Amino acid sequence: MSEKHRKIIAAWLILICIALLAMIVLGGVTRLTGSGLSMVDWRPITGVLPPLDQQQWNQVFDLYKSSPEYQKVHIGVMDLKGFKSIFWFEYAHRLLGRFIGVLFLLPMLFFFIRGWIPRGYRLRFLMMFALGGLQGLLGWYMVKSGLIDNPHVSQYRLVAHLSLAVAIYTYIFLTAMSLWYPLPERGNRRRSRLFVAAMMISAGLFVTIAAGGFVAGLRAGFSYNTFPFMAGNWIPDGYASLQPFWRNLFENVAAVQFDHRLLATLVLCAIMLFWLALRKGACGERARRGGAVMLALALVQYSLGITTLLLVVPVAFAAAHQGTAILLYTASLYVAWQCFRGARSADL
Repeated sequence: MSEKHRKIIAAWLILICIALLAMIVLGGVTRLTGSGLSMVDWRPITGVLPPLDQQQWNQVFDLYKSSPEYQKVHIGVMDLKGFKSIFWFEYAHRLLGRFIGVLFLLPMLFFFIRGWIPRGYRLRFLMMFALGGLQGLLGWYMVKSGLIDNPHVSQYRLVAHLSLAVAIYTYIFLTAMSLWYPLPERGNRRRSRLFVAAMMISAGLFVTIAAGGFVAGLRAGFSYNTFPFMAGNWIPDGYASLQPFWRNLFENVAAVQFDHRLLATLVLCAIMLFWLALRKGACGERARRGGAVMLALALVQYSLGITTLLLVVPVAFAAAHQGTAILLYTASLYVAWQCFRGARSADL
């Protein structure tokens, strides 16, 4: 496989990652605007087109009127105009998901036919496509949890949906890195302490993002809107109010928000220490530059988190917080890959 073809495929995968980033942010906006339960059916093929005339809009609105959210939250209050304002967010989220599927499938088939895909990568691409389909099913499974009795999706299903999205993103991004920055054929394949540290930071960020999903699922960001104290305490009263204890980690608003704060603070401190170590390490210039970007993003992300909390979760700041989290996570993966391959080149 030529270097040109390898980099074309890598660039395509990076484009997919950009689309996935947009998908994750749009999903967060859909959640924040209360739009996630506006479409009460799932038609992967025939649901591409939105309502096109007044009759179709009335039919879709009538379907929504039968949902628990309308019956328990919006009955007698929401009209068709109000319904449209939430419908478009969820519709755009689903449409973007379909677009990503096409954006992945058609080039993949082209690369298969032309024989551009290197040995050992074909199964990876098929796995990516299968995971994308699974993500769509999981998204609908999440939405269904809010269409039965309680008009709120399960925070467990929400975090599963978010975590799988980030996992798919990770798989695609690292595959792109392996094509753009391939490992040396021999030698110079150190598994340094810096590589281990970078992977631990990536894992910590993944867990922190998942913890943020529980914050979103429980709407915990609308409580304890002070920093650094929570209702005047470092550790909020009622942290361990649920029994058995493990339920507090996933179902207790005070505990979920505190845990997210704590994880974010620990990861920020770890990134600062890692950046200092990276400046003296032997991972190469790319890794050092990536580490500087990672530290800058971490500081921005932490500031966005505090601002979002103090302002009681405005949509714009919350969406920026979620998007920057993925950018920070991406930077950590990039640095980890560069430390893995022990790159010494100063070229970008």
